[in-house]
Amino acid sequence: MSADDELAALVLAEAREKMEKALSHARADFAGVRTGRATAALVEHLRVDLYGAEVELRSVAGLSVPEPRLLVVAPYDKSTLPAIEKAIMQSDLGINPGNDGVVIRLSFPPLTEERRRELVKVVRHKAEEARVAVRNLRRAARHELEGLEHEAVISADELDRQEKELEKLTHDMVGAIDKLLAQKEQELLEI
Repeated sequence: MSADDELAALVLAEAREKMEKALSHARADFAGVRTGRATAALVEHLRVDLYGAEVELRSVAGLSVPEPRLLVVAPYDKSTLPAIEKAIMQSDLGINPGNDGVVIRLSFPPLTEERRRELVKVVRHKAEEARVAVRNLRRAARHELEGLEHEAVISADELDRQEKELEKLTHDMVGAIDKLLAQKEQELLEI
């Protein structure tokens, strides 16, 4: 492999890395959509406004799930309770927190059929956002490869080979997103 071909391979490796980040972001987004069960993933990334800065909930409170439909948020500092409660109420969880002055309890009611269908739409939208991100990364990488070919750094044959590799990578990533979506839809529609 010549140094020029290594440049093209580097573009492809960078695209792969960014696409994998888009996939893990989609996975985290899906984890934040609630099913019928309580899980710390639903709230750990909530942004809490404390001391003039926004911090993640998991950095200012302990999260536990003592029962399948109950999530307990125990702040490390009791003075942060109101800010944490406000962040939970402003989130799209649709749950009113119960504050006893020491911890916040989030009780998850069973999902109605209508709410399940709404959540499936939310998850599909998040999946489409992830697919668009992957396609945008493909477009950027293709543009970079075409620039290398235009500058005569790589040959037209090498450009063609790298574009086919890029297309396969994009197809694999979109397939992985679709697989995650199918799993999450099944999880949401499961009663």
